[in-house]
Amino acid sequence: MASIYDLKPRFQELLRPVLGRLRDAGVTPNALTLAALGLSVCTGLVFWLAVRVHVLLLVVPFALFVRMALNALDGMMAREYGMSSKLGQVLNELGDVVSDIAVFLPLAAHAHDAWPVWLFVLLGVVNEFAGVLAVGVCGARLYDGPMGKSDRAFAVGLAALMLWAWRDLAPLLLTPYCVLLSLLLVKSTANRVLTALARSGERL
Repeated sequence: MASIYDLKPRFQELLRPVLGRLRDAGVTPNALTLAALGLSVCTGLVFWLAVRVHVLLLVVPFALFVRMALNALDGMMAREYGMSSKLGQVLNELGDVVSDIAVFLPLAAHAHDAWPVWLFVLLGVVNEFAGVLAVGVCGARLYDGPMGKSDRAFAVGLAALMLWAWRDLAPLLLTPYCVLLSLLLVKSTANRVLTALARSGERL
């Protein structure tokens, strides 16, 4: 199913000149992963402060885009320069989940009802677990959409822009918006589980 993840190869090509410069400067994949995590924590704090300083909402989409670039660069560097490691795999998977929680939970402070945001965040964690679980089932990490990591970042960045543009209306709109995202997450998780089972030869 279509996902922003499908654009990853083209995005990586755009980042390739930056990759070479980072490697020449001695930057490691793990450093990029930790930088993405640190950026996410700071972005979450900014998102929370934006309840009082409204203009800070504009920082969130930009920061999420930079985080996506860092996430792409750490994987590219690990593969293309033979710098993969078990520690890197652990940092990458845990870092992504912690980063999502740090950035996405503050959305609840802007919403009329907090529970849809909490549901969205929880289902996002389950979705990533399903992708990692596939390694043990079929031997491959799965990223099936339609609401993968990049899609969730885009959706939350869009929510921040909505809150900035429609200050009074957007908090009410966040309830159906997050419910829709949660339904797409359920679909994504089901897709990952079914794909893993199919690749393993398991029949339901």
